Amino acid sequence: HVQLVESGGGSALAGRSLRLSCVASGYTYSSFCMGWFRQAPGKEREGVAIIYTGGGRTYYHDSVKGRFTIFQDNAKNTVYLQMNSLKPEDTAMYYCAAVLSAGFCSLLDQLYNYWGQGTQVTVS
Repeated sequence: HVQLVESGGGSALAGRSLRLSCVASGYTYSSFCMGWFRQAPGKEREGVAIIYTGGGRTYYHDSVKGRFTIFQDNAKNTVYLQMNSLKPEDTAMYYCAAVLSAGFCSLLDQLYNYWGQGTQVTVS
């Protein structure tokens, strides 16, 4: 059973940076689509950034391209989301999610079956 634990959320001023971490456990020798979704109050959950852990291919929501970077440390079973040039509209609960994959990933949350508990990001 895959478990995901997020950390690194908090508050930041607009224009500053935060880094989120998601540590995965409970699996061996598998490749996943793994990354970050967010949900702001009154809005639907949206995919922010995904990485295919088997090869490193990345996928981003248009609103974060050029500002956010997703990357992995396979030795630590950890995926990171580096968020630069933060904007107030980035304020949301951020969730780490994963799904086993043979290589193709998506930003559609319905496809993901492993989820972390979430970490709040507030930009003012």
